[in-house]
Amino acid sequence: MQALSYSAVFLSSLISIGVYAGAGKAPQPPADDNLSLSGTLAEPSFSGITASRLQTAVDKAYADFKNLSEGRNADYIPILTETPSNLFGIVLATPDGTLFSAGDVEYKFSIQSISKPFTAALVMNQTSPEVLKEKIGVEPTGLPFNSKLALEIYEKRSVNPLVNAGAIAAVSLINADSEDKRWYLIRQNLSDFAGSELELLEKVYQSEYDTAWSNRAIANLLYSYHRLYCDPEEALRVYTKQCALGVSCENLAIMGATLANGGKNPITVKQVLQKEHVPELLAIMATAGFYDESGEWMAQAGLPAKTGVGGGIVAVVPGKFAIAAFSPRLNASGNSIKAMKAIRQISGELGLGIYGANPE
Repeated sequence: MQALSYSAVFLSSLISIGVYAGAGKAPQPPADDNLSLSGTLAEPSFSGITASRLQTAVDKAYADFKNLSEGRNADYIPILTETPSNLFGIVLATPDGTLFSAGDVEYKFSIQSISKPFTAALVMNQTSPEVLKEKIGVEPTGLPFNSKLALEIYEKRSVNPLVNAGAIAAVSLINADSEDKRWYLIRQNLSDFAGSELELLEKVYQSEYDTAWSNRAIANLLYSYHRLYCDPEEALRVYTKQCALGVSCENLAIMGATLANGGKNPITVKQVLQKEHVPELLAIMATAGFYDESGEWMAQAGLPAKTGVGGGIVAVVPGKFAIAAFSPRLNASGNSIKAMKAIRQISGELGLGIYGANPE
């Protein structure tokens, strides 16, 4: 099964001829309640919002921010400076896999820290949320994502699975009898969320691993405090590979849509995360998904989300939508400026904040 993707031109043609098929399903004769008063097929809607309004919101956000030149590419991973800075894409996905997109949505970039909640989901699947809480923690640090200070001032050391320390610990918690098996399980899990095989970007991995002195220090500190659960260098290698997987904006949108759909991938229909664990994972994303900007993000956009220094962000509207955006120019906290602004605007215009509408 493949996701159905809309563009502005394609959407207008679908509406004008009255044809719609959801998420790869064959077109079906309209039921009576899908007919307009005139007897013609009504425009499709998702969670009470018409398809044209969704596409318009995506197109407007793309147009409003595509020429923004604030920020710069991450440079502590040298190869990330080579990503063209003007790339920008937005995808809004529904729980049935329908996509509304604009811009550079098929370009492959490294997933980086957006991988973290999905590996935390694998820990939940293999063990339980209680084990995640006990062995890693779930509290926000209020500090940068790569902070070593957090390991010293917080009793749990790793603190939560969305900062580097907690994410490396999560990799070490995966039940595997070898490094190859650990990597296979993590990669397969991320691919299951995306609904397609994700490939390792070898040059990104090598660039990141060759300069991983900070993360190597974190892994060894965790090990010394008995908060790492496999060999430190093994955990570091697998974690670095996890971050170097290639994704597109479309991939991220489907990963988010899987969470919006109660843990079931809308393309493969595989239950990737147990439904009862989804709210717990989204809660961690809400409190720690933007690192030391998480409170500001939730106040402005009101959506659980995860960001990565590769330039991607994915946000989840539980039961309704996922919004992914990509642009490599980052702010000082390591979050994509264009992607933040685009998702924030779409959330505000469509009234998607989980605590209520957060209009501009």
